[in-house]
Amino acid sequence: MKLAVLSDIHSNIAALREVSEHIEAWKPDRVVVAGDLVNRGPRPLECLRFVQEKQAARGWLTLIGNHEEYVIRNARVKVLERDPRFEIHRSSYWTYQQLNCDVSALQAMPFKLSLAAPDGGEIRLTHASMCGTRMGIYWHTPDEAFPELIGKPQPPLFCVGHTHIPLLRQIGPTLVVNAGAAGLPFDGDRRASYAQLTWRNGRWEGRIVRLNYDRRQAEHDFEDSGILDNAGPLARLMLVELRTAHSQLFQWTVRYEKAVLAGDISMEQSVREFSASNRDSRLYALGRFISYLPMPARRFVAARLIARAKK
Repeated sequence: MKLAVLSDIHSNIAALREVSEHIEAWKPDRVVVAGDLVNRGPRPLECLRFVQEKQAARGWLTLIGNHEEYVIRNARVKVLERDPRFEIHRSSYWTYQQLNCDVSALQAMPFKLSLAAPDGGEIRLTHASMCGTRMGIYWHTPDEAFPELIGKPQPPLFCVGHTHIPLLRQIGPTLVVNAGAAGLPFDGDRRASYAQLTWRNGRWEGRIVRLNYDRRQAEHDFEDSGILDNAGPLARLMLVELRTAHSQLFQWTVRYEKAVLAGDISMEQSVREFSASNRDSRLYALGRFISYLPMPARRFVAARLIARAKK
């Protein structure tokens, strides 16, 4: 048996198409999209329709993620546009509008899936963990936390996403797999990520696949879709996430969300300050790195940076 798990596409249709093509060539028995198909990116409707076509033609399965929940919330809760909470969540409202205000497909996505392995053992899948769509599994998660995150009884295979960082880890009888992010990785590697699971000799074997895709098209989609103009200042940080393969929104939330909600700073100003401080930090780190290089290498790096700046 072969199982493909992809997660955290985040409305990146260019990455989704590349991953799908690779999966089709591998010919798995099952394909599961483990949540966060939409939101935090420029092409939500295209991604949803693409996966719906795969569901109909290939039997793909889907799970709900926290970002589907954010979009669904727009159908239930009306927040005035002048309310700071609306500005913070404007991107999910933009996604809601792109889906023609129809969240029925998202609402139909289950929280977990349970499939049968060839020996009858359980394959358990959910977006983040059995503790909810926002309680993720990371490389630094201690072993003693896993029984609650995986759920009882522990299955032979447990697959998730959410953190945007791929992981393969054996916890007692369970192979724990985090598929990473197909559309928005946060491990510094901008390539799309998905997981291949193979049943061989009575046990599960896992592999994380990384794929190059048309990132120039993905960036163009940010410009062309209207997300940068209409989804609020945080959309600019989403583009930075795509370009750098590092999280931005979480750090912004820690530093600025309370102040924005209190009215102490505007969304626009908070994003400008955050971007400036991050840029200064990156430049400092780059300068420190270059200072340790021998002079020929310094000249080479400087020439490359100048050439890149001129593009």
